[in-house]
Amino acid sequence: MHSDDNPRPTMTPDEFTQALAALGWKQSDFCRKTGVAKDTPSRWVTGKTPIQAWVPAYLEAMQDLARLHAKYIAPGKPAAID
Repeated sequence: MHSDDNPRPTMTPDEFTQALAALGWKQSDFCRKTGVAKDTPSRWVTGKTPIQAWVPAYLEAMQDLARLHAKYIAPGKPAAID
């Protein structure tokens, strides 16, 4: 078996959970914002289903937007993206 046959997941369940926490989001918030089925994040967190490849980039972009918002739009207020 080649190492490419079983690539590392793009994001671990813990990384997913930490990214949601950094944004102040619950799994339900993620579902509402992205349109994924309500049970999908739970399957990711428990390791039943691999986290889709687009998720890390999406969460990183949302964290970047939250930082920009905090710096330029609402200095002194906690960053939260709805």
